[in-house]
Amino acid sequence: MADPVITSHHGIAPHAEAGATVEITIDGRAVTAGAGEFLIAAAERAGVYIPRFCYHPRMKPVGMCRMCLVEVSGPRGATLQPACYVAVADQMDVVTTSDKVKKAQDGVLEMLLVNHPLDCPVCDKGGECPLQDQVLAYGPGESRFLEEKRHWAKPTPISELVLLDRERCIQCGRCVRFANEIAGEAQIDFLGRGDAVEVNVFEGHAFSSYFSGNTVQICPVGALTATPYRFTARPWDLDQVESTCTLCAFGCRAAVQSSANRITRLLGMDSDPVNQSWLCDKGRFASEAPNAPDRLTEPLVRRGDALEPASWSEALAVVAERLGTVRAGAGPDAIGVLGGARLSNEDAYAWAKLAKGVIGTDSVDAQMGDGLPAEVIAALPRATIDEACSARCLVVLAGDLREELPVLFLRVRQAVVDGGVALVELVHQAGSLTPVATATLPYRPGEAAAVVRGLTGAGGAGRPASVGESAWASATEALGRAGADGDGVVVILGRPSLAEDGSLVVEAAAALAEAWPAARFLPALRRGNVMGAIDMGLAPGLLPGRVSLDDGRAWFAEWWGSVPAGRGRDAAAILGALAEGTMAALVLVGADPLSDFPDATVADAAVEKAGFVVAVDGFLSSSAARADVVLPAAIVHERSGTTTNIEGRVTRLGQKLVAPGQCWPDWMIASEIAALLGGDLGVENLADIWDEIERLAPSHAGITRAVLDAPSGRDGIVAPLASSPVTLRRRLSPEPFDPMATPGIESVEAQGAPPRSGGAEPSGGDSPAPAANGAAVAGGPSRPRVLAWPQAVETPSLPAPDSYSVRLVSPRRLYDKGVLLGAVASLSALVDEATLRAHPADLEKLGVGAGGAVRVKSGRGDLVVSAVADETLPRGVASIDFNLESDGVAVARTLIDSRQPLVDVRMETP
Repeated sequence: MADPVITSHHGIAPHAEAGATVEITIDGRAVTAGAGEFLIAAAERAGVYIPRFCYHPRMKPVGMCRMCLVEVSGPRGATLQPACYVAVADQMDVVTTSDKVKKAQDGVLEMLLVNHPLDCPVCDKGGECPLQDQVLAYGPGESRFLEEKRHWAKPTPISELVLLDRERCIQCGRCVRFANEIAGEAQIDFLGRGDAVEVNVFEGHAFSSYFSGNTVQICPVGALTATPYRFTARPWDLDQVESTCTLCAFGCRAAVQSSANRITRLLGMDSDPVNQSWLCDKGRFASEAPNAPDRLTEPLVRRGDALEPASWSEALAVVAERLGTVRAGAGPDAIGVLGGARLSNEDAYAWAKLAKGVIGTDSVDAQMGDGLPAEVIAALPRATIDEACSARCLVVLAGDLREELPVLFLRVRQAVVDGGVALVELVHQAGSLTPVATATLPYRPGEAAAVVRGLTGAGGAGRPASVGESAWASATEALGRAGADGDGVVVILGRPSLAEDGSLVVEAAAALAEAWPAARFLPALRRGNVMGAIDMGLAPGLLPGRVSLDDGRAWFAEWWGSVPAGRGRDAAAILGALAEGTMAALVLVGADPLSDFPDATVADAAVEKAGFVVAVDGFLSSSAARADVVLPAAIVHERSGTTTNIEGRVTRLGQKLVAPGQCWPDWMIASEIAALLGGDLGVENLADIWDEIERLAPSHAGITRAVLDAPSGRDGIVAPLASSPVTLRRRLSPEPFDPMATPGIESVEAQGAPPRSGGAEPSGGDSPAPAANGAAVAGGPSRPRVLAWPQAVETPSLPAPDSYSVRLVSPRRLYDKGVLLGAVASLSALVDEATLRAHPADLEKLGVGAGGAVRVKSGRGDLVVSAVADETLPRGVASIDFNLESDGVAVARTLIDSRQPLVDVRMETP
């Protein structure tokens, strides 16, 4: 689809010719290496480990520490050269074990230890420290240094999450380079000169990066430590499983480590097609949520005005009796199910089967009114993350990726800065990618489709007034790199504002797809496993496998016994119907509409007027506290299964903890409710559920447990498979595991955690997988086809602008008032107060200065909030971040009216 981009990362020089090889000799042994490959990577691939400190395979080499010096023969004989900085050349002769090399290594290590404290017994890095390991393996064995070592005040908190011990720093520059090269936030750097040089933040500034935890992980000594982990455990006390982070929908692979049934930390694992070893701080540190003391541990049943403990049998009996009564009296359509994006795929499938196959309702939605229409997400021609990062032109029509999908932001930024990908962003206001974008096209709420039609020339449309001539010319030039049919264009599509109806974004996407039929889309939905929940049928009008209700009716009725008669309601319609009294019961599956749904008025009325509410959750959220029955469920790291990321990649979840008290996994809860309602989910464990998913869901045909568990499936399998039977190939040149790149993972695995696997083929003997589309079961209906683009979505008519009002934009923030974040003390302190951002001219008309207060009114609410001037916003637009509070009030949710496609607000002086 697009030309590959060669960067200087992962041991390959930027001038390398793809596929070419050279012959070199390492320690007398002939080795084949990739042309342009750095010597240190080629040696490791050949099984020769060259010690290093500054080198990291995901960052540009700098040759600073000199620990990797080796002898390289040349016209003037053998000379010492840094293996991390020298690219291989044909017939190169390399020696890594000579006396000269050994002497150089001794000298480097002796110099590093001159001022390094001998405090290993009390250092958090002790037991997993590359400096310890390499001094033992390559060091001189004793020190000649007798003088007093250098001392600094310690530890220095450089942020809420990171502590700095300057005495331990060996000045490898890894943290500095990560902050500058990868994160694009040069907030930590070398200060001072000579023997006074130190790594530190700038005076008066904190290390406020969303990615600060990565500097702790890649630090080869104990100079940077994480505040939540400091002094909590020793490496030999830890056990780990490999799993997937589900704090957002990007699906970062991680090592989850625990001690005494408590999560201690997450470490990013190098999954090349996904996170490439990086994690955001929310994903890394919010892993402590299962340790929270206020977890639900037993079922609760409302008696009078209070929720009181009950047995599982009593609580489930109440749920079944009340839901059965509603179904018999008002019909299955009177029951709504909200949530599921926090679940595994198997749990989501169980709830979908319960709702649509047993209860009979299609009013099911995993999105809380903050996503895009599910049928559109299921049908769009989807790109992978790698395809997006190697596109000829990347178009972003989504919220700020740094705030919503932080590691996707890192991947996209690297593709633009190092890979030369052209980036065109359509935004309400400047975001984190704006400094590196080829063109930034601002638009007012409701005008995205007009900007797209101007770009594509559809209907003779031209440049809208909101976009400057220079930006328009740059965008046109960037899009000119792609084919006329859009070949080489990837669109990252999300929900930029929760104050704007999602159908307006879909209208813009449809215009792009119509003009560029070869373009592909990468969804940028935020909720953890929302893609898996949609794939499993937790959306109105859909059945498992990205199949429409009508197309899959016969197939699933054959296997499930029945399916709903017609399309149900989405989240907004469910809550609206409950508020109006036309629905009677609500099942919340890890959902909290009182905190998450954009329209606080509707959510409050729905929960208040619902005849019966059951909440299945790990915490007593605002919504659960008002439910009639609360069922405690296992949460992240307490359950196994699979999850699906934004590109459709299915990966394994590893269970690390035993859920507290009487918590059950969701699939078991759904199965018991089904049995009490007279149905049968027909499953006894997770394996049964996945086998049924693979057998029935067209998008997952061929993705068997054997395929997922094979070494080739280590990074996950993208659904749907292109063809069946399944053919998986090993990587032609697997990158060796570098313990220096991710210190702390290998050392724990040595204590008995599952070993890393190579790139072997999946074992044979599996039966051929059924075809993804059209395969028939003998004597039964044919397997339905997955949804195809385009999908018709009704676009609402927009109200005319009011000259006395401004249009509201409500984007997401990484740190907000979510339930999981509130359970983690180290992160909840980072949540900002809500403010209103507006163009300076709009604030000047009110006579409001920077930091002044402004009264904001909409048809839903009236409140006072602090104002901030923002020149990147168009005139007549105000921005309030979603799910933040001011004086305890959720500002955006108070103002948003979910019944309207846009939200107009009036600003006044208080």
